[in-house]
Amino acid sequence: MDRERIGGWVYIMADRYRGAMYVGVTSHIAARIHQHRNDVGSDFCARYGLKRLVWAERGERIEDCITHEKRLKRWRREFKFDLIERGNPDWLDLYDRIVG
Repeated sequence: MDRERIGGWVYIMADRYRGAMYVGVTSHIAARIHQHRNDVGSDFCARYGLKRLVWAERGERIEDCITHEKRLKRWRREFKFDLIERGNPDWLDLYDRIVG
């Protein structure tokens, strides 16, 4: 399948309400979050205990997801807080809601 046609996810992991955050991109959200929760997803997530999926957005093309991820990484923390809290004001773990 053409790589441009495969969709993806942009997501944010956190350790707690308004705590440390990690912005990532993946084509397989369930597998990627599983990696983060088992400390093999990224050194940053493992170091800071980021196990909670607090925001995720599906994209039709992985290239668009990568562009969006890079944009989000440049945002100030407060802007990321606002993005998360629009759909998840209590910073609950959304894994079961998105994957399950």
